[in-house]
Amino acid sequence: MTSCHLVLGAAGLLLLIGLTMVFSASAIDAALSQQPAWAPGFKQLVLACVGIVAMVVVMRLPVALLRRWAPIGLLVVAALLLLVLIPGIGQQRNGARQWISLGFTDFQPSELGKLVFALWGAHVLALRERYLTTKSLLVPVLPVFGVLSFLLILEPDFGGVVTLGLVLVGLLWAGGMPLRWFAALLGVAAVLTAVLVAVAPYRMARITSFLDPFADPTAGGFQAIRGFYALATGGWSGVGLGNSAMKWNILPEAETDYIFAIIGEELGFLGCLVVITLYGVLAYAGFRIARRAADRFVQLASAAITVWLVGQATMNMGYVVGLLPVTGVTLPLISAGGTSLILTLVVIGLLARFACSEPAAVESLRSRDRSRLSRLLLPAPAAAVEPVRPRRRPEERA
Repeated sequence: MTSCHLVLGAAGLLLLIGLTMVFSASAIDAALSQQPAWAPGFKQLVLACVGIVAMVVVMRLPVALLRRWAPIGLLVVAALLLLVLIPGIGQQRNGARQWISLGFTDFQPSELGKLVFALWGAHVLALRERYLTTKSLLVPVLPVFGVLSFLLILEPDFGGVVTLGLVLVGLLWAGGMPLRWFAALLGVAAVLTAVLVAVAPYRMARITSFLDPFADPTAGGFQAIRGFYALATGGWSGVGLGNSAMKWNILPEAETDYIFAIIGEELGFLGCLVVITLYGVLAYAGFRIARRAADRFVQLASAAITVWLVGQATMNMGYVVGLLPVTGVTLPLISAGGTSLILTLVVIGLLARFACSEPAAVESLRSRDRSRLSRLLLPAPAAAVEPVRPRRRPEERA
């Protein structure tokens, strides 16, 4: 059960750090907006509780059930990505139409799309394993990635396209695609990125501000420079929890995109090192699951999900410290957010469920004495490899 404990332990600590930092980073902005200082942090806590419930539910789901419903889920995601583009249904903010209002929070279909794409891609590649070639790797997965990416660009959500690309890379890498094909795909991606940057002035501004943020300190480089100041102020051990100066409406998106800068300011280099180490533990656990699992679907899905989570965290921390262009992606389990937090906890539940599919874990769960609560929260899988039964037609059920 080592893999399961590592996943739940690292994710739990990251969530705890995230809740603490959201309370700290959002309090001043809420107070200045005539709201209770604790309101944004309390909302994040409620969403985290919803996500934990969803995580526990996912930990009880049979792997075969996930595989059977993955194709239907992909169709639902495509419909939602079309629905969010309709004015009046999709909520527009900062020139992007990416959310559907649910009243108590906003739902972002692109977050669900990454998870469903990972499960569907793993299912398809596992089915084609017996005659796996480079063509069979690319043909089912790459066109679907292109369609989903096109829908995301229409929003526009360039950060969503990049993180969806991380899922694609994880699937193809775990599927065994030769490295030379990765080089070719990287070249194509670079050309398409250059075209997207050239046709959108705001994307070009992000690139130029990344290369030299101090050339335009009041516009394109404003956020990056304030992030640098926050990290520099924190030094080795930070200025203390709650004592950030940048969260006084000086650093934009302090509780979401740039929360890592607030961590660096309040908790210092040591706090940042703890966060990076926990993501490293999560990466090790995810790849450990992929290596030890007997089910090919579990191997592929675990690798894709791990590359996505850790890659997105690397992108966020990378642009905060100035190593990457700003893409607007959140820091998983730490940044404030509704859909992203709940879906990330669902992903953690999936990794924990996949960890229980390791042959040694199945034997341990089925042989040792466990409490009723333990059996309820984490039931023992029927086998390390669960057979996938096709959904029955209505006339067959009758």
